[in-house]
Formats: sequence, structure tokens, C-alpha cells
Amino acid sequence: MDLLRAYSDQNDEELNEPEQQNQNPSSTTSSPDASPPRLLPAKSAAPNVDDTMLALTVVDGQRSLSRPIDPTQHIVGFNPTYDQLWAPIYGPSHPYAKDGIAQGMRNHKLGFVEDASIEPFVFDEQYNTFHKYGYAADPSASAGYNYVGDFEALQKNDAVSVYNIPQHEQKKRKIEKRKELEEDEGVDDDMDPEEVQNPASDVWLMKNKKSPWAGKKDGPPTELTEEQKKYAEEYAKKKGEERGGGDKGEVVVEKTTFHGKEERDYQGRSWIAPPRDAKASNDHCYIPKRLVHTWSGHTKGVSAIRFFPNYGHLILSAGMDTKVKIWDVFNTGKCMRTYMGHSKAVRDICFNNDGSKFLTASYDKNIKYWDTETGQVISTFSTGKVPYVVKLNPDEDKQNVLLAGMSDKKIVQWDMNEGKINQEYDQHLGAVNTITFVDNNRRFVTSSDDKSLRVWEFGIPVVIKYISEPHMHSMPSISLHPNSNWLAAQSMDNQILIYSTREKFQLNKKKRFAGHVVAGYACQVNFSPDGRFVMSGDGEGRCWFWDWKTCKVFRTLKCHEGVCIGAAWHPLEQSKVATCGWDGLIKYWD
Repeated sequence: MDLLRAYSDQNDEELNEPEQQNQNPSSTTSSPDASPPRLLPAKSAAPNVDDTMLALTVVDGQRSLSRPIDPTQHIVGFNPTYDQLWAPIYGPSHPYAKDGIAQGMRNHKLGFVEDASIEPFVFDEQYNTFHKYGYAADPSASAGYNYVGDFEALQKNDAVSVYNIPQHEQKKRKIEKRKELEEDEGVDDDMDPEEVQNPASDVWLMKNKKSPWAGKKDGPPTELTEEQKKYAEEYAKKKGEERGGGDKGEVVVEKTTFHGKEERDYQGRSWIAPPRDAKASNDHCYIPKRLVHTWSGHTKGVSAIRFFPNYGHLILSAGMDTKVKIWDVFNTGKCMRTYMGHSKAVRDICFNNDGSKFLTASYDKNIKYWDTETGQVISTFSTGKVPYVVKLNPDEDKQNVLLAGMSDKKIVQWDMNEGKINQEYDQHLGAVNTITFVDNNRRFVTSSDDKSLRVWEFGIPVVIKYISEPHMHSMPSISLHPNSNWLAAQSMDNQILIYSTREKFQLNKKKRFAGHVVAGYACQVNFSPDGRFVMSGDGEGRCWFWDWKTCKVFRTLKCHEGVCIGAAWHPLEQSKVATCGWDGLIKYWD
């Protein structure tokens, strides 16, 4: 404060002194006794400022306006212009890099490549023009058209590109080419003009070599070699089979692999022989509660499973990976043999009565009859259509009779001994989904995509009972009750319907099993061996169990991720059930 007061007093005095001097200019000089004036040093309250750095900053800022920005720096100390931001990179920006480019700026194995705003058509035009004429437009030119390359060729061709050749130039070039061709061919000008214009003449053929008939004049036929004759015969034979024999499916080489230790034991018994102590211990069945075993070997979903007839010591599975596998149930729980003979997913499988052989139906339009023990294919059947279901006649004396429901609305009956079709049942209006024998195997019931049930007399292609109602849905799975008096049909409206197998084949309206969601999936329905329970998979991976008498849900098990497509009850062990799903797993429950 003292400094400020002194500073203000000094200013006042300095202001007053010139006024006094103007009023009395001779006072200072006139009086000799006057004391000399006092000169006080100037004082300032402002801090001292070093303006050297400010001057350097101004100079550096002026320099920076003209230089590009270093791409490796992270902080910019001034506002750069547009030209500085988009300026190309000059000079080595990294002292230790071979080509002077920092590793972070490298976007190509040869260095840094900048994006250019140029259309692909324009680039191709200039690229081809440069390779043909030796000049091209300079893409770095900011305005106008600057060119690089051969300037003499540029002036000669009037800066034309390969894509904008004038029309008169094109005609001129065509005429020149035609003259060159005529000179090469040696065609005389004094030829008869009529022959030149006649397409049947040799002169016209020589002049018009681009014609599709050029050089194809009839001459003496050349003789075929032995190899060509052999190939022609094979080709003709193959064509004849394709035309006349459209009933053939895809040809696949059959293979099989045995995964067990040995095919026969020390007593010479086959690996498919049932254990001698395998018998039903109790007639009363129980609902399974826990998972016992999981078989995993299929690389895609499993479409069907079947227990070995009467004993259940083996289980057969059909996979969407084109393979059929048979698994051990009682002992090791491993895969025993793999059967490979189809090129597409296997749809259905069926054992014969003693389990020594089985059938497979695939989307490759083939039905194959396999030997279970050796894995050899005994015979193959095909009509050229996809078989959806295969079934052997259960009678012991008719084990050579095969029934197959096809995608062309027919049920085809083969005699496997002769390999011929004996009968065709052709009444359905859609693909046939199921075949179920009833009434001591004298009749069979079929279901189809036409939402109907039809009952047939075996061997007679006439429908004896036709069941179709407006409220009915498609039924892709049907199972026979153990007492052979009832049929359980999986309906696509999320319920299981029961039909009588007596003369009238009537719907039992008092029995209806619901609660599961199967719409859109052909989930298998099945019975327990004592007939007390009904079971079915569903589209959410669960297995449902209902009580036959009360029609109430007894239990549900979460079995698979995805669709639980198949479920089978063990024929001897009353509390064990196998399920399969589209997750590629087969699970065994107890």
C-alpha cells in the first residue's frame, strides 16, 4: 500500500511541475538560491515478464503453419489448418525404422499406404490406358488434366483412353483386322462373289472362321480306338440306366467298423448273442428318475433308436450323420459297430424278429438290409423316392416281406428273396409316415401327411377303413399297446390320441394325453412293457410319462438340449428307458 501511495504522489507532483513551469518560467532560473529538483526512481507494482519465450513461441507458431504435423505425436500445441492435417508424410519419422516409418503408422508390408478417393472404373480406365498407350491421367493433379508417361503418344492419340475410342476409329480397326486375316488366309480377290456369299461353300467357311459351323464339313468318319469304344459303351450303358432305371438311389460304397475287442469270445459265441441270464425279473414297470449312461458318437442328431428284440442288450441308433451305430447296454456301454452305407441322413431303422438283421431307410432314396453281426449289406432296394418308414412283416414265415412308406404317397411291398416289388398300396394323398401291424399281423394301419388314417388288409391294395375328420392333424408316429387292442397316435396338435384296433377303429374320446409340445416334430410315442404308462418326447427336450388309466401326467424328465425325438422302453428291465435327441446324444435312464 505504501508503494502505491508513493507512486500516486509522484505522479501528482510530475503533473503539477509542468504547470508551474509554464506559469513562471523564470522562477527556476531566476533565483540562484533555489534548491535543485529531486529525481525519485520510478517504481512499478506489476511483476517482471520475460518476453523471450513469447517471441520464440510466435516464431515457432509461424514456422509450424508451414510444416506438416508429425504423425507420431499425440499432442498438437496449436490449431492446425486443413492442409496440414491432410498433408502427406515426408521424410523419416522414426530413426530406427528401416524405411523411416514408425511401426504404428505401418498399414502395409511395404510401408504406409494412403487411401485415394478414386472410383474403380476410373482407375481401371487409366491403368489399362497406361499399359496400352503409355500415358495416363495424373491422379495427384488438383485441377485440370495433367498426364504422366509418353507425351508423344498422348499427342498422337489425342489423349484418348481405352474406353472412349471414337466410333470411326473402331470401324477403321475392324477393317484393318479383316484385311490382315484375308491376307493370312490367302483368299484371292478374284473369287466368285456368289461363293463368297454362300454359307455352304468352302470360300465362305474359310472367310468366316468365327462361325459355329467353321471347319465342321462332313468328311470320312475316323475309326475309334479301342479305348474310345470302351468309353462310348460305358457312357451309353450309364445313360440307359438313367433313362430307363430311374428307380435307383445314390450309389455308396458300404463300409463297417467293429469297435469291440473281439467278434467272438473264447466259447465261439458271437458278440450279438444275448446273455443267458437276461430275463424279466418283474412284470411291474416303474418310471425312471435318474440318468445312468450317455452314449455320444454321432456327429449330428439321432433320428431313431431301437432296442435289440426280446433282450435289449444292444441298442441300434440311426444318425443324421449318415451312420448307423449299435451300442452295448449291459456290459461296457460302448459302441460295438458302425455301419456306413448311406450318403444322407438315415430316417428309420427296423430289426427283424431275432435281431440278426435290420433295415435302414435314408434320404438318399435307398433301403438297405444289413447283417447285424458282420456289417455286410445283404440287399439294397430303391424306387427313386425317399422312404420315410420301413417295416418287416412280424410273422415268422414272412420275414422276407418288406413294407416301405414313400414320399410319393405309396406303400411299396418287396419280396427280399427275389428282390422284386410284389404290391403297391396307392391311396394316400401325401407322404406316408407310419406303418403299424394289427389284428395278428393280418392288417396294418398307415398314417400320412394328408391327415388321415387308412387300414389295409395285408397283400390287398384296397382300403378297408378310412379315418379322416376335419379336426384331425397329421400323425407322424403311431405305437401299438402291449395288449394289441389300442393304438397311440402322436398328433401334431400337441396331444396323443387313442384308437381301437377292433373292427371299427374308433377314436377313444375318453383317453387323451396332452401337456407336451410336439407341433412340427415327429416325436416317437411308446408304451411301457406292462402297458401302464405312455411316454413321448417333445420339442423342448423333455420326456413325458402319463398314466394309462387316469391320463394324467406322471413325470417329466429334462433329457436333451433341443428336440427329444425318440424314446424306447427296455423290453426286460422294467424301469429303464432310452431317449435320443437332435443334440447327437443317446441317454439311458433308470
